[in-house]
Amino acid sequence: MKRMFRKHAAALALAVAGALGAAQDVSAQSNEIFIPVLVYRTGAYAPNGVPWADGYVDYLKLVNERDGGVNGIKLAYEECETGYATDRGVECYERLKSKKGVAVNPLSTGITYALTDKVPADKIVLMTTGYGRSDSVEGSVFQWNFPLLGTYWDAADMLVQHVKRKGPLKGKKIALVYHDSPYGKEPIKLLEERAKMEGFQLILLPVTHPGVEQKATWLQVRQQRPDYVFLWGWGVMNSTSIKEAIAVSYPRLQMFGVWWSSAEPDVTPAEDAAKGYNGIALGHSAEGGFPVHKDMQKYLYDKGKGTASSAKEVGSVLYNRGMISAMLTVEAIKQAQSKYGKRVVTGEEVRWGAENLALDAGKIKGLGFGDMGQPLKTSCHDHGGVHKGRIHTWDGKQWSYTSDWLEADYKVLRPLVESSAKAYSAEKKITPVACGKA
Repeated sequence: MKRMFRKHAAALALAVAGALGAAQDVSAQSNEIFIPVLVYRTGAYAPNGVPWADGYVDYLKLVNERDGGVNGIKLAYEECETGYATDRGVECYERLKSKKGVAVNPLSTGITYALTDKVPADKIVLMTTGYGRSDSVEGSVFQWNFPLLGTYWDAADMLVQHVKRKGPLKGKKIALVYHDSPYGKEPIKLLEERAKMEGFQLILLPVTHPGVEQKATWLQVRQQRPDYVFLWGWGVMNSTSIKEAIAVSYPRLQMFGVWWSSAEPDVTPAEDAAKGYNGIALGHSAEGGFPVHKDMQKYLYDKGKGTASSAKEVGSVLYNRGMISAMLTVEAIKQAQSKYGKRVVTGEEVRWGAENLALDAGKIKGLGFGDMGQPLKTSCHDHGGVHKGRIHTWDGKQWSYTSDWLEADYKVLRPLVESSAKAYSAEKKITPVACGKA
């Protein structure tokens, strides 16, 4: 019995040593580019976090399997579970940064705020695709932040523009039902500005984490009867909001979610009752059948290498968003290699690549993404690259586009961006870089 125990203990020790060795190899390989992957596959936000993470990781795998890496340089990555908690996100970042990662996408505005002060010294690009600090569009101050695809000020502005098309907003009421966190609070400044301009009353209704108890919130909605409700939720909060709206007979046609509140996990729990619910789409919706989706099947899922539990997840809203987010990281690496050579590039070099991205419609299509992404061009003064979206609506079974393209009005947003960036630089004693100079 003792010999058997020693035998199993020795085997366990070898397995652990092997796992540790494999983990060390990720950062030890001098011929690989390392990308830390912060995820949340557990907890209240897992229903939304999982498909995004699956899409992100699958695209990194696809680049390795199909292309042999980025210009011959393989991508290495390691996941770290944050549970959508800022402190755990910072711990993950600190643990993985020693592996010399070039870019991180934490999928959390709270974690983004915490990392913004850290990444300049560590020289790691902070990509926040469709989230993060809205003022970080201004790259002269936020040199390492890249809120690619769109910010929350963009989203809020486009939603106001959309509902304004239905009639003047003067004297109307718009309620913001928001996650009581940096994420949920981010659009408030823009909405307050738009309320002054358009003459509508803004009603702010915060929801406490994780968002499963909202009866008091929707009682206020029933009492105040806003003309429109903008939903800035995440995870279980979104489906709960839709169910509570149904309970107080608030029309789903008058509800509009941000792009993190308008995916399949948000509407399917409410079944047919969610019909008519709208959201602003981040350049894409639930779209499959493009060459990149077919490649996922061919190179990963047909070979048992896919990350998702089922290939049916491929093409869903959040899977697509994770995939696009990883693609933008890869394209920043490629752009860096175009200047610095087809080799293992550094975080500083990838920062240059991210600030000089230029993806036109032909390039996006050539990457296999069809029309899922709008043309994107970054610069020192615009780390977002594109500020467009359109409305998609749930018909009880699927999402369908129900508006033309909208674009955030930077005549309104630019003063807010510059004012906020200026205040941040003064607080942190940052000297903005002179854009246009090498």
